[in-house]
Amino acid sequence: MKTIYMDNNATTMVAPEVFEAVCPFLTERYGNPSSMHSFGGTVARDVRRAREALAHLLGALPQEIVFTSGGTESDNTAILSALATMPERKVIVTTRVEHPAVLNFCKYLARFKGFTVRWLSVDKHGMLDMEEVRNKITDETAIVSVMWANNETGVIFPVHEIAEIAKEHGALMHTDAVQAVGKIAMNLASSNIDFLSLSGHKLHAPKGIGALYIKKGTRFSPFVMGGHQEANRRGGTENVPGIVGLGAAARLALEHFDQENSRVKKMRDRLQQGLLEIVPSARVNGHLESRLPNTLNIGFEFVEGEAILMRMDEKGICASSGSACTSGSLEPSHVLRAMGVPFTAVHGSIRFSLSRYNDEQDIEYVIQELPGIIKFLREMSPFGKESLAAACTAQ
Repeated sequence: MKTIYMDNNATTMVAPEVFEAVCPFLTERYGNPSSMHSFGGTVARDVRRAREALAHLLGALPQEIVFTSGGTESDNTAILSALATMPERKVIVTTRVEHPAVLNFCKYLARFKGFTVRWLSVDKHGMLDMEEVRNKITDETAIVSVMWANNETGVIFPVHEIAEIAKEHGALMHTDAVQAVGKIAMNLASSNIDFLSLSGHKLHAPKGIGALYIKKGTRFSPFVMGGHQEANRRGGTENVPGIVGLGAAARLALEHFDQENSRVKKMRDRLQQGLLEIVPSARVNGHLESRLPNTLNIGFEFVEGEAILMRMDEKGICASSGSACTSGSLEPSHVLRAMGVPFTAVHGSIRFSLSRYNDEQDIEYVIQELPGIIKFLREMSPFGKESLAAACTAQ
């Protein structure tokens, strides 16, 4: 049975071209890029080329790129750096729908380190209220951390506009762009964004590699201290295979950028249309226009997301639940709760996230199989069957 993988916001397959680029650095080209001899020096040149490729994708300078272990380290580093370099400011502004790498870290800083967190709300479409943004960013704010695109709904936030507001108050601006890099055109040179986090395994590079963009001239305090690596901004021997892989993935992202924004979007829209037409009491979670081209979060009322995932898995379909059930918690998604998604739909929300490796046959297979799964699960539940009948009667 073929695996239909539509969970690319969780992780992506390593692109074949990336795998080929990485392999030599796991075998014969194992030198340390910090070594003085030529065997290590040639590796250092490959690290430099990878840095240049990633900078090109971001519209940044190579010296503004610091390689890290991934998005979580980059997020933590940016926030801690701002707080360390602006000790007179004790306020962090962020949203209620951030990835746990930011959300939970900010809660920790508020609870144990004495910082104040001002939380930004979202509306039913997952969008920010810019008036609230303006009111909560003040001269007391050290850093504003707002994700570029939401990992669950794909909703895109106006990070450039928010960065302008932060600058007016002398605050630093960080964006978790883990889901956005490679899917949204970026030119950080013309932006007031000070920090940007990304993770390689979201754009077909290996796991365990990421980067932090630090705008030239931004005051910075390292999180990982040790050696002189990364221009004294992140100690530790470089993950050369990961770095080379991330550079190769960045080149591919630029090459396939139009595909991500055209063919993949058409497939996403076909999946959305097909499911909404066939499955009663289904709804899209998130703004219909201002979202990533690859992401569809759809709620199926009167059924549990965990049960849907299990049935889809039996059919070879991989996706994610809109709730946190798969992580061992019965609590619904904090993102969907912040949006006010009805209880009848929040637990039955499924996220489909596509990549350039999906095709039209994948979409048609899901449209063929999923409605029957939803129907079966609703019929198995007296609550679901009765509620659905009442909803259809009301319509």
